[in-house]
Amino acid sequence: MFKATDLKVYFICGTQDVKSNRTIHDVLQEALEAGITLFQFREKGPTSLQGEEKRHLAEDLLALCHQYDVPFIVNDDIELAKAIDADGVHVGQDDVAVAEFASEFEDKIIGLSVGNVDEYHHSDLTYIDYIGVGPMYATQSKDDANAPVGPEMIPTLREYVGDLPIVAIGGITTSNAQDCFKAGADGVSVISAIAQSDDIKGTVAHFLQSAKESQ
Repeated sequence: MFKATDLKVYFICGTQDVKSNRTIHDVLQEALEAGITLFQFREKGPTSLQGEEKRHLAEDLLALCHQYDVPFIVNDDIELAKAIDADGVHVGQDDVAVAEFASEFEDKIIGLSVGNVDEYHHSDLTYIDYIGVGPMYATQSKDDANAPVGPEMIPTLREYVGDLPIVAIGGITTSNAQDCFKAGADGVSVISAIAQSDDIKGTVAHFLQSAKESQ
């Protein structure tokens, strides 16, 4: 059963995000051991895996997450999420409409990116378990990222969505995560802050501490 605290330290990663001398398996295992609370498999970009290779990797990482009782979310790829029985899916504003697949994900987690008030007004939140708000800050991890909206967007959207869980995303580091929590985010979602870290255990611990201090 999904709960807002699952968003606390939400790690997003694909093979394109890890250093060349590391594997995504190693990075994810370290992150899981360190205490991440949710994982999203986001395999995108010119070097990303496709087809059966992508599916096999997703199955391996799903099994790894379940060893630590951490939910496994698939980014965008509805068919992959169904094929491997993932714990949920996350989609953006330009991806397939949630209403088109919600009936097949009744017992799963569904996340939607909602960057600002305008996007909120164009979003159907009927089947949504949480929204991803951002980018909080400038980010290098997404080529198509919009201009930063800052942590102040969190209380702004909170007025519209009420108790619906919110996870902050985009350019979040150990030095600015606490600002997101203080603004009312239930969690922070990060890519490079963990994937590129030389001390994953310490990085995750810092995010967890920021969450704790902001409660």
